[in-house]
Amino acid sequence: MSSELKTVRKKKDIDSIVRDTIDKVLVLRFGRSSDVVCLHLDDLLSKSARQVSKFASIALVDIDSEDVQVYVDYFDITFTPSTVFFFNAHHMKMDSGTADHTKWIGGFQNKQDFIDVVEAIFRGAMNGKLIVNCPLPPEQIPKYQLLYKDL
Repeated sequence: MSSELKTVRKKKDIDSIVRDTIDKVLVLRFGRSSDVVCLHLDDLLSKSARQVSKFASIALVDIDSEDVQVYVDYFDITFTPSTVFFFNAHHMKMDSGTADHTKWIGGFQNKQDFIDVVEAIFRGAMNGKLIVNCPLPPEQIPKYQLLYKDL
C-alpha cells in the first residue's frame, strides 16, 4: 500500500533525512503500520507523494522502534498518527486552531487537504516563516482532547 514511502526506525536515519532534505518540506508521519487510521493516512500519503514530490518528501516513522523514542518524546507523540513537518532542518509549525502547533494529529479527510497543508507550509517556509496558518476550514481539522501528563 505505502510501498514507495520510506519507513525509518532509527534515530540516525531520522537525523540524516531531516538534515539532508533541502528546499523541500519533510513530512514525517509518526505511527504504527498496524493502526487503521495510520494505514488510511499512509495510503493517502502514498497517493499524494508524486503530486508533492517537487516541494516535499514523505517518510514514515515507526513509533514502536526503540531507537526513535527520543523523537517520540520530544514531539510528545501521544496520539497516532501524528505528522511533523520540517524545512531545511527547521521544525515547521502550523496554527490549525488547536492547542498544539507542533504537529498534525490524526488523518486528513482527503488527498487535497494534505496537499493544501504541505503547500501552505512550503510557501510559508520559502518566505522565512517557522509557523503558518492552516489553510483548511475548521470542520476539516481533526478534533482531539490533549492529555497533559503529570498535572
